[in-house]
Amino acid sequence: MSRITILLAEDNRINREGLRELLLSEADLHVIAEAENGRQAVSLTAQLCPDVVIMDVSMPLINGLEATRQILLSKAETKVLVFSSHSDDVYIEQARAFGASGYLIKQSDALMLPDAIRGAFHGEPFICPSKLTHSKRP
Repeated sequence: MSRITILLAEDNRINREGLRELLLSEADLHVIAEAENGRQAVSLTAQLCPDVVIMDVSMPLINGLEATRQILLSKAETKVLVFSSHSDDVYIEQARAFGASGYLIKQSDALMLPDAIRGAFHGEPFICPSKLTHSKRP
């Protein structure tokens, strides 16, 4: 079975470690790198070509939405799943406009993340179910 390679882009070290630990228990998911700011996420994606980038929105140097735009301009085959504490529709719509494959709110059930990653990898758009009533479906 081939593994889905993942880059974690999250400025909060504790959140990054928690995400890594959660994903370690998934045999088909493999974290290959971590970025602590948007600029590093863009650079590491260009170097390593992960299958999926888990992207926080509020990050230093380049915010996660702009980093998503830059990544997908140069690495269209990479999927970006935005994972953010921002639940406002404006963030979801901007992420989708920039080409993100999905948007998951950090306050969601953590067990949704592995399935959202798999869905993004397989080209299935994902929006946190709690937002579907407020946002148009992809």
